[in-house]
Amino acid sequence: MDWARQGHLWPHSQWSRFHAVAPHRWHVQEAGQGPSILLLHGAGGANQSWRGVLPLLARDHHVIAPDLPGQGFTRPGARHRLGLAPMAEDLWHLCDAQGWAPEAIVGHSAGGAVALQMALTRGERPLRIVIGLNAALGKFDGIAGWLFPAMAQLLSITPFVPALFARMSGNESRVQDLLRSTGSDIDAEGARLYRMLAGDSGHVDGTLASMAQWRIEPLLDALPQIDLPVHLIIGDDDRTVPPRVSVAAARRLPHAAVHSLPGLGHLAHEEAPDLLADKIDSLLKQTV
Repeated sequence: MDWARQGHLWPHSQWSRFHAVAPHRWHVQEAGQGPSILLLHGAGGANQSWRGVLPLLARDHHVIAPDLPGQGFTRPGARHRLGLAPMAEDLWHLCDAQGWAPEAIVGHSAGGAVALQMALTRGERPLRIVIGLNAALGKFDGIAGWLFPAMAQLLSITPFVPALFARMSGNESRVQDLLRSTGSDIDAEGARLYRMLAGDSGHVDGTLASMAQWRIEPLLDALPQIDLPVHLIIGDDDRTVPPRVSVAAARRLPHAAVHSLPGLGHLAHEEAPDLLADKIDSLLKQTV
């Protein structure tokens, strides 16, 4: 995506900054003062998904919301580093380079998996809590387990496919159908921003490449090693990541709790940002 051409259409553009930290050129929104929170969006989205939550948390916290590599306005500098483990490593490099020391990481969907991977590899950093919102912590079942990543890999390396997908996916009715399929009902501004993302070939290409490189099994095997408090928030109406996925993951984490949100779907933080900001703030205060 081109910031010079599209940046004025992005929410909270006044908080946007660009950081060249190897191997990527990162787009990050940063606001507020206090303990640092890192917000990670899900696959196919960008930091626009936190547009309602970010300013609320920034009242009492220093909030950092990057676009993940290849998505939104973050330009990937190494195409082979768009999978789960490299992404987590590169996010730590970004934080270290900027002097950020997040005490909490909040991740939505695939961002929840990245948050836990960062917890697993935090070393001596002062991270003290991870919060996953409808975290994508499960494997595809059956044939989809190997077919979907293989298809994404094929599509991402086939000339013209990302541009073709962008033209098809940017269609308003297709985007509305996709959003409805998540079990969430978001506002017109949210739908506009997803159309903007879906219609951009660079963003589609980055998302496909990330899907092709996604390997969740090593993280799932390592969940018992994560010795931090982990809170998994689930929208009861989530049709993208079934609530049972978080329940199963919580059983394997040493210090986990599951919190249900009745009536909300996969994009719960966009449906009810006030509720989610209050919930996150409450969990942070409980972990002092």
